[in-house]
Amino acid sequence: MDNTIVEALFATKAVRVAPEDTPFWYTSGKLGPFFINTHFLLENEAAAGEVLKRIEKVIAENKLTAPEEIFDMMLAYYNKGGTFKMVSDKLAEAASKLDFDYISGGERRDYFFSMMPAYLLKKPHLTVYKDMTSVYSEVIDGPSVDSKEVDLKGKKALHIADLITEASSYERAWVPVIKELGSTITDTIAVVDRCQSGRQVLKDLGVELHALTEVSKALFDEATSNGIINEAQKEMILHFLESPDGYMKSFLEANPGFIAQEIAKGGKTKERAELAIEKGYASL
Repeated sequence: MDNTIVEALFATKAVRVAPEDTPFWYTSGKLGPFFINTHFLLENEAAAGEVLKRIEKVIAENKLTAPEEIFDMMLAYYNKGGTFKMVSDKLAEAASKLDFDYISGGERRDYFFSMMPAYLLKKPHLTVYKDMTSVYSEVIDGPSVDSKEVDLKGKKALHIADLITEASSYERAWVPVIKELGSTITDTIAVVDRCQSGRQVLKDLGVELHALTEVSKALFDEATSNGIINEAQKEMILHFLESPDGYMKSFLEANPGFIAQEIAKGGKTKERAELAIEKGYASL
């Protein structure tokens, strides 16, 4: 386990653990003990959120010029040093050991981590959008062109991502886009692997996953040893990692009034609690 990455994830609140008696609501309507927002590694939540908004804006304005503008944002944070520089350097080091011709990153959070390694290793960058279009930058700090105007047949892509959960974006968009260009992809690097089904999905796609760190017992053992979380929080997380559904069921059985209390709060909390009831995850 890379201690510097672990410390950075918690210091920037990229990993945030709930109190033992108040788990987080996920958008699925399920409960969980932690959130992971890997892009917070840029500096903190506020900085990452502002940059994400700016990324959305420049993409909406002009997809061809967006990569250069996004890269300028990333370079500014890289030059400040600190966490983002450390993570970018580690990604570039990991990438340098693999065989590839260009680096790709998918809209939007991948860009935080794919562009700097391309710059540091002097490799071209493929900026892939959710609509499955893409633009190619021979140098990431220079102009881009529509990828269909470039002959990428026979080239090898290395996709760099922020977080791997179920790898659904790879299956739906990133891998098909790369293959449509005539390129191959045999490796991908992620800052964090949530150790769910993503690794197997990627393997089935012919892609090997390399991650700087994993959401595993070792990660939270390290956090407990460093005094970042307590033993009760760690046990809660380990229960969740073993069985997310079992964790939620046990929590609700131990806290029978929880759903009613959450509905009474109103707003998004009420919506998530009602979604849990609608999907059969909980009852009043």
